[in-house]
Amino acid sequence: MTVEEICATYLDLADRHAPGLVRGLYLQGSVALGDYRPGVSDIDFVAVVSRTPDLPALQAVHADLRRAHRKPYFDGLYVTAEDLRRDPATCPPGPAVHEWRVEHRSRFERHLVTWHVLAQSGVAVRGPAVAELGVHTDWPALAEGTRDNLAGYWTRWRAVTARGPIGFSAWATAWGVLGAVRLRHTLAAGRVTAKTEAAGYALRTYDERWHRVIREALRVRVGGPALYRSPVRRHADMMGLLRVVLDG
Repeated sequence: MTVEEICATYLDLADRHAPGLVRGLYLQGSVALGDYRPGVSDIDFVAVVSRTPDLPALQAVHADLRRAHRKPYFDGLYVTAEDLRRDPATCPPGPAVHEWRVEHRSRFERHLVTWHVLAQSGVAVRGPAVAELGVHTDWPALAEGTRDNLAGYWTRWRAVTARGPIGFSAWATAWGVLGAVRLRHTLAAGRVTAKTEAAGYALRTYDERWHRVIREALRVRVGGPALYRSPVRRHADMMGLLRVVLDG
């Protein structure tokens, strides 16, 4: 199924199980950033609601959607129009779905990255244009959070991956290389950027000795022949690049 078909199915189900609830449906994430890859990417949504959603109704919507198609995941959150005009840090937890699990009070995706991607290039499926929503943005706060993410999550991830077997997988190469360089690119560009775009930035920015592992990470995402025969060599190159990206 295409993104458009999945969204249409979702809206039909939402209108059936919870009439009048979903006033707006917007896509963020890879779809909004022009980097959606069938078979790789999830569909990330923001649903603007007219009232507090009924949890059993949401569970029914997403259970039926899962039966219609198991992949890609249709991940997102339910917010009011007022929530989008506020700093997400001040918004209370609310309904969200992640990999088909529906939670009543979650902080999943309730952060500035989501708000910024939506404001930058969100795709309106139902409801007014994104520009009319008045989505809250705060670049200095987002930049500070991005630097904290590099120093916190990604530095810890590098340490764990250096010791454990997970770092030798192709998945880890794509996640680690593209995830970390995307944050550096976001800081350099002054906007939230996509993983594929960030790979191009990394090839322009970092020494040629790291280009092979950058291209391998991109290859895992977009397809093509493997550039490494040895996962040990690939892991070593990823660790070397991450030292440059995280400590630079």
